[in-house]
Amino acid sequence: MVCAVTAVLPTAASAEPAGVAGDLGAGVERLSVATDGTQGDGDSAGASITPDGRSIVFSSSAKNLTSDPPTGGDRVFLRDQQTSQTRRLGAQSPIQPPVISGDGEYVAYPIQWMRNTRIRLPQVSTGREISTNCWYSCSQPSMSTDGHSVAYAVTFSSPSPGQRVEVENWYANTKEVIVSFDHTAPSRPSISGDGRYVAYQNGKTEDVFVRDRTGGTTTGPIDGLSKWSTLVQLSDDGSKVVYLSGSDTYVHDMGSGTAQLVPNVRGVAIDPTGRYLLYAPHDTNGPSLTLRDLLTGTDEIVSNQPASARTDAVSAGGRDVVFQSTADDIVPGDTNGKSDVFVRHFY
Repeated sequence: MVCAVTAVLPTAASAEPAGVAGDLGAGVERLSVATDGTQGDGDSAGASITPDGRSIVFSSSAKNLTSDPPTGGDRVFLRDQQTSQTRRLGAQSPIQPPVISGDGEYVAYPIQWMRNTRIRLPQVSTGREISTNCWYSCSQPSMSTDGHSVAYAVTFSSPSPGQRVEVENWYANTKEVIVSFDHTAPSRPSISGDGRYVAYQNGKTEDVFVRDRTGGTTTGPIDGLSKWSTLVQLSDDGSKVVYLSGSDTYVHDMGSGTAQLVPNVRGVAIDPTGRYLLYAPHDTNGPSLTLRDLLTGTDEIVSNQPASARTDAVSAGGRDVVFQSTADDIVPGDTNGKSDVFVRHFY
């Protein structure tokens, strides 16, 4: 299937949002701090935010963010924006950044398990830990809104090397194979909030697909047969798929089959509604992260300082964006000389 493409250029560029750290309105705030505001004594990165912007999870080697006994390596932390409390979740070190379910109740991240990897799911309200029923190496988790359905990649070596994309509903004790590959190139699964749609890539052919689990159909390659593409993210509502091709970013509309071209930028994440795209310009002389309203074409600067972000970095309506940076001048009093996690509030 070949989709139509329309270019989307900015119609206006906003100034750096006003405000200081801790403002309830527009501004920027450091998240990798203890409940009392003490800055972390280790590096923090890999933040994921809930659609309502309340809960943010990240990994950190800091030992002073909570009163829990210090451990070696990274641990997973949750910052509650409503209570300003920082909690440590789980007992093991993540080997990939954590993700949080849309309702903020579950967190998922891969851990080393003997010679393989498994995915752990700490429950935020109770602290109990759940493991997915995966007996091979499982990675790249993506969760539905209620956290019951987890899409992940399964890598295996027998009878020959390969990979599957699976969706496991640990709550109902069911599992579904979305697709199987005869290679182990990354598949980057991304699941919609209701668990119906799963976007993934064939890392070997560099094509992007979307599986409708309810209808039993697969759409793709959504980028057409002539492009080599990399999946970024499926929006939470399942309406938009962001992918990279060459030096450009495309936002594919699942309803119309058309794609918006955002030229010469690297798409990083899309908000749950599919309207706001977080991207990194290739031009290193400008801002490192920018948020675009795909409906109006306007841009908002997320960070002028060197910074990076990951998928699930934007809350609904583009209100909040979480990112990481080693810069020490984003907020006052940043003297730890470490990588920290921040949130940019736009309103």
